[in-house]
Formats: sequence, structure tokens, C-alpha cells
Amino acid sequence: MNPSLFARLAPPLFVLIWATGFVVARLVAPYAEPLTFLFVRYVLATLVLAGIVVVARVSWPRRWSDWRNSMIAGVLLHGFYLGGVFWAVKHGLPAGISALVAGLQPLATGLLAGPLLGERVSPRRWAGIGIGFMGAALVVAPKLGDGGVPPLALFICVLGMLSITFGTIWQKRTGSNLDLRVNATIQYIGAAIVTLPLMLLLEEGRMDLTLPLLGALAWAVFGLSIGAIGLLLFLIRQGAVVGVATLLYLVPPVAALMAFVFFGETLSLIQLAGMALAALGVAVASRN
Repeated sequence: MNPSLFARLAPPLFVLIWATGFVVARLVAPYAEPLTFLFVRYVLATLVLAGIVVVARVSWPRRWSDWRNSMIAGVLLHGFYLGGVFWAVKHGLPAGISALVAGLQPLATGLLAGPLLGERVSPRRWAGIGIGFMGAALVVAPKLGDGGVPPLALFICVLGMLSITFGTIWQKRTGSNLDLRVNATIQYIGAAIVTLPLMLLLEEGRMDLTLPLLGALAWAVFGLSIGAIGLLLFLIRQGAVVGVATLLYLVPPVAALMAFVFFGETLSLIQLAGMALAALGVAVASRN
């Protein structure tokens, strides 16, 4: 594929694949404990990516610092972020509120990118961030009254959002010299290492090997862990982290559309307006 064409297709493709994570989370909930599912996903993704690296004859890092930096990125981008969100939803945090918390990431990234990366966030990009957040909030607003908000689950979800924020910044600072396939492989090693003790401490390791679970696991490994994360790493390498983070405002609207198609969830006029507003915010923030 033409490199310039791939660069144009990467952002919408990333949003589309990333949004399927909400579908996967809903599909696997009756069949597996969250940390157990994530640990198996990380191990399988590590094995598949390592095989790709070996077949492609790509060199592994020779310096310990490269291994360390990639594993830290994996702990933040995958281990703590996904583990925190999955655990919070499993323990009573409504999905709409978890999506709204995740929607705070571009704001957090915008605040931190300046002091940590030296990136200047222009007034136009701040405007796009604000518009996008309002749109994402409108998409999840009808779901906010679905249930109570357990304080611990909310706190863990906020920690997960901060984790992917710092992980994105860490990746931008330290991962630019490694092959993307090698980088992703080492990241999943770090994610698996941090998830294993939490899984053993908090769960019983339950996974019912049903057809829906196996299908969701296959997509989680190949579509999300390899496809979406590969696109994320590519986008981080190509552009400013604030612009990449702003793309996540499109995830709740796309996920809501998927829930409408796959699960028959209704879409209100407020949600449709929020989708349009989120798209406008991303367009404003991404404009050169």
C-alpha cells in the first residue's frame, strides 16, 4: 500500500478497530473473568508477534534500556489501562460512565504534553478537544442514570485513564527507534507480567471455552492487540500525541453505533448530536 494512502487511512481504521473493544468486553463478560481474559490475550499476542518478528528476521533490541522502556509502555498502555477499565466495569461501574472517564484522556494529554514533551497545544486544538469532549459526553449521557457509581470502581477507572495517558507520552518519548513489531511484542510481555499477579490475587482463573469467547479472543488478539495497537504506535510515531489522543473522542460514538447494530441498543437524538459534535471536535483539533 502507498505510504501516504496508509497514513490517511490509519486514523479512521484505528478508531473503528479500537471501538470494537467495547463489543468484545460485552461478549466475554458472561464467559470469563476480566484479568484472566486479558492475561491470556497478552500471552497469545506475544507469541503471535514474536513469531512474526522471527519470520521477518527483525533484530531484537541489544540494550536493556530498550526492553525496559517498551515493557513500561506495555504496563501503562495495556496492563493498567485495560485491567483497570475491565475491573471497574466488572465491579459495577456503568459502561457509560467508564466511557466518559476514558474520554478525559485527550484533556489530560493536552495538559501534560507541554511540560513532558514540549508540545505546544494551539488554541484551535484546545477548542477541538473541548468540542470533542462535549460530543463524547452527549453520547454517553443517556446511560449515566443506569445505575450507581461505586467509588472504588470509579477511582480504578480514573487510574486506568491516567495510565494510558502516561503510556502514550512514554511511548512518544522512548519508543521511536524500535521496529513497531518488536516494540509491541515487548509491550505485551510487560502487560502480561503485571497482570499475572493481579489475576492470581483477585480471580479464580475462570474461562468458559465457548464459541463466542473463542471468537472474541481471536479478534482481541489479532484485531485489537495487533491491529489497533500497531496503528496506535504508528500514529504516535507520525504525529503529536495530543492529536492522536483526540481521535479517542470518536470511539464512544462508533461503539454506540456498533451496540445499536449488534445488540439492538437504541440511539437517541442527543446521542446522534453528540456523534456529530465529537466528529467536529476531532476535525477541528486535527486540522493543520
